[in-house]
Amino acid sequence: MSTEPSIVERPELPYVSISRSITIPTFHEIADRLPAVFEWLGARGIEPAGPPFFKYNVIDMERELEMEAGVPVAAPVEGDGEVRPGVLPAGRYAVLTHVGHPQELVKVTAGLLDWATERGLEWDKSQTGRGERWRGRLEVLLSDPAEEPDMNKWVTRLEFRLAANSA
Repeated sequence: MSTEPSIVERPELPYVSISRSITIPTFHEIADRLPAVFEWLGARGIEPAGPPFFKYNVIDMERELEMEAGVPVAAPVEGDGEVRPGVLPAGRYAVLTHVGHPQELVKVTAGLLDWATERGLEWDKSQTGRGERWRGRLEVLLSDPAEEPDMNKWVTRLEFRLAANSA
């Protein structure tokens, strides 16, 4: 079950993350890094400023994806080791909330992409030799698996940044 897409204005948001290049079958390699990001924050007494997310930086579904497992923070921080700082850009984002198994997100994502195309909206992305480079394409994880073990009830919000010149 998904909500109707909408467009929201988001402010700039600092975060910390761990990056990986993965394939769809090895998605767990990025997902499994979220606890390390939370441990890193906890060791420094830094509180998360929102729910964790997966950020898709470069997408080539046939080969690999460059991704981040991230957590928002209230103010920019210095990273170290494999934890790096970043900033999600301000701007207009197409947003859709989905309740259901993560495996359904491929179909839900396709629906959001089609919704934007039907409205003449353009994404903030560019084509590279490695695939599509996105400036802001997120899966925000609104469910805590420790509190809701049933993956069919997980809540995920897709947030995709629109191009500045988009209608």
